[in-house]
Amino acid sequence: MLQNRPVTTGIELVRPPTLAAAVPYAYAAVTDPGRMVFTAGACPLDADGAVVAVGDVAGQTRQVVDNLVAALEASGAGLGDVLKTTVYVATTDRADLHAAWEVVRAAFGDHDAPSTLVGVTVLGYPDQLVEVEAVAVRDSWNEPAPPHDGETVTA
Repeated sequence: MLQNRPVTTGIELVRPPTLAAAVPYAYAAVTDPGRMVFTAGACPLDADGAVVAVGDVAGQTRQVVDNLVAALEASGAGLGDVLKTTVYVATTDRADLHAAWEVVRAAFGDHDAPSTLVGVTVLGYPDQLVEVEAVAVRDSWNEPAPPHDGETVTA
């Protein structure tokens, strides 16, 4: 049983106050000592927890990206710190996949991190068409990188 287990240390669950509080999960998690950030799937929810842009893949994707940015920023990271994304679109139409991808791609600009784009049958909220999850690294360490192939590092 989960309630009988000791509390895990070294994990910070992030719940930005600007995002819907009605969801039953944290928006992101940061590991000890605080470099890795794992986001929940960002959903097209407004601050009250309502799905926005019903029927509009691009409109929902814009809200999803805004919510992803909020979760990352609350975790000490940004889009430029993302290692990988997964973009889920509830559709059987490749044009919908393309519409979602164009919004995500534009938001990331030159930071072309690896991503997976997937068409799925259904997502968690009624009328939800898009969800994006991300893994990022926040740069909280100031230690020099280890030497590579015999080179030395000086401080």
